[in-house]
Order: sequence, then structure tokens, then C-alpha cells
Amino acid sequence: MKLLVILLSAFCALTHGCPTIVSKSAWGGKAAKCSSRLATPVTNVIIHHTEGAFCSSPATCSAQARNVQNYHMSSRGWCDIGYNFLVGEDGRVYEGRGWRNLGAHATGYNSKSIGISFIGSFTKRAPSASALNAAQSLIKCGVSKGYIKSAYILKGHRNVGKTDCPGAKLYQIIQKWRNFKA
Repeated sequence: MKLLVILLSAFCALTHGCPTIVSKSAWGGKAAKCSSRLATPVTNVIIHHTEGAFCSSPATCSAQARNVQNYHMSSRGWCDIGYNFLVGEDGRVYEGRGWRNLGAHATGYNSKSIGISFIGSFTKRAPSASALNAAQSLIKCGVSKGYIKSAYILKGHRNVGKTDCPGAKLYQIIQKWRNFKA
């Protein structure tokens, strides 16, 4: 079964330019207690940071993804992790709610966006180049697969809510990315 997952991931990368996406089951995530379908393609991509510890290996990133999910489900009372995807500084993308499920990451935007959160705090430092490349590749992948409109609008969480998220350093970077609009 793991070989099949690896082969499908490689096929996706070849055909859609997708980054490595670690499935929720592969990082040890809990099953969602509920889900609502997300109408795709969405018009927005919202960038976040988890504001916790950073990670730089599959083991530490999987642990941090579990920590975020536990926080969202246990402390916040949500039925799943809030983000559609998380990005580790190991250059991998970690599946949250995925492409097809409505996220809980940006009030007023959940039904029209994909929420991508960088694992860590990016107020005083920037994410690694591999993390930044993985996020940009994920967005391109979403466009090529029809989950994100080609004329999408990219925003930082602070552009749609009262927060400092995704951190000052990361926010400076995404302002230079394609389709950014405050």
C-alpha cells in the first residue's frame, strides 16, 4: 500500500507539478469528526503560520501537524484541523482537510478559499526556501487540478481577520508572490 501511495505521489508530481503531499493518515492525524464539501475551484488562497514550534524533518513535521490538530480539536472544539494544508520546513506539504473539504481557518473566507499554514512562527524569521517553494508548488498544483481558480487572489490571514498571522517575515515574502492582494 505504501508503495502505491509513493507511486501515485510521484505520478502527481510529474503530471501536475505537485509537491510531495503527506496524507493525513501518514502523519498520524485523527479522522475528522465532521466535514463539509468545499465548492471548487476556490477564488482565494489564504496563507497562515501555526505560531508554534518549527519543524525540519518528516518526523518533527508530522509531530507538529498532530499538535496543531490536537489543539484545534481539543482546545478549540473543532471537528478537525482547521487548515487545508500545512507546509513544513522539510519541503513537504502535510494534508489537513485537503482540497475538497471546507476549512476552518479564516472566518468569512472558509467557503471560498484554501488555507495553507506554514508550520512554525514566522514573525522574526522567514521559512526555509524549501518550504516557500513547496507552498508555491502546492498553489500551482491546485490550479492545474482545478481546485483553485487560475485568477485566484492570494492573501495573508491578516488581510481577512484581526491577527498578525502569518507573521511579519512571511507576510513580507508573500506580498511579492503572484496574485497577492491585501
